[in-house]
Amino acid sequence: MKKALIVLMVALMAMSSVFASGAEEATAATTDTGAKHKVGVLAPAVTHGWVAGVAYYAEQRCEELSDQIDYRFYTSSSAEEMTSQLDDLLLWGAEAIVCYPQWTGMEVPIQNAIDQGVVIVNFDIEIAADGVYRVSGDNYDMGVQGANYIVDKIGTEGTVVILDVPSSGSVAALRKAGFLDTVAEIAPNLNILTYATQFTREDGLADMADILTANPQIDAVYSMDDETSIGAIQAIQEAGRTDIKVITGGGGCQEYFNMMDDYDDLWVQSALYSPTMVTEAVDMAVDVLNGEEVEQVMIIPTTIVDKTNVADYIDPSSPY
Repeated sequence: MKKALIVLMVALMAMSSVFASGAEEATAATTDTGAKHKVGVLAPAVTHGWVAGVAYYAEQRCEELSDQIDYRFYTSSSAEEMTSQLDDLLLWGAEAIVCYPQWTGMEVPIQNAIDQGVVIVNFDIEIAADGVYRVSGDNYDMGVQGANYIVDKIGTEGTVVILDVPSSGSVAALRKAGFLDTVAEIAPNLNILTYATQFTREDGLADMADILTANPQIDAVYSMDDETSIGAIQAIQEAGRTDIKVITGGGGCQEYFNMMDDYDDLWVQSALYSPTMVTEAVDMAVDVLNGEEVEQVMIIPTTIVDKTNVADYIDPSSPY
């Protein structure tokens, strides 16, 4: 009897040990979950294929990091709406926010968040806020590369139309500056005509149709965006114009890539500016929260795509 009692006590002690171990593991799991960083993502509402790609890849990367972070994802249609969403993220307790502030007017709310100790990583857009991190393609160099490409194809004289997008803030401003600075150096005799448009194929089509009517001779078009270029090419084809020898673009649109081999007398070019870059912004935010040293600004170099190398950039799985 005494022996049986001892065996029972040993068994109970063993079970107690197992339950204690399980409780410790549960506590550890709760602690790990509680230790996840809170990361917010603010993106514009989808009005453009490239923006859709940015939103897709940002959320995809957050989901891949869900063992390390809790995240909230918002899209907005104006600076006012994005500001309200930023406030919601601050109330939620966001430690870092990846932000694509496509409109002017975000400087003050972003600075306020930084002053409260929140890590802000801007994607693509450069704004006047102290302490903001940024991941971007090289917008200025896209302009440099566009100027070099056009001059290589048409020479140092001719008429070039710039399809400017003033509403895009620093993006178009830097691309235009790179283009004009380079033209001033290598082809100062080019006749430059500037028209305002938007980063959409519909605006590219409508605005280019008007430009063609107003200008009987155009040698090249410096477009800053693939979708604008898709619309512009449609206008050129519908007008039966053969004087235009080059059109540039920017982004990484698969539909645009697939057009590059379609024309014998028109060079179709894109400065690759992939929306997948936003994953670097998410990673940067997490790295800063984890105490790792990162550069304040990460600039991703420009790659030129045309019919000579486009086969290397066709990606049927891309959402853009």
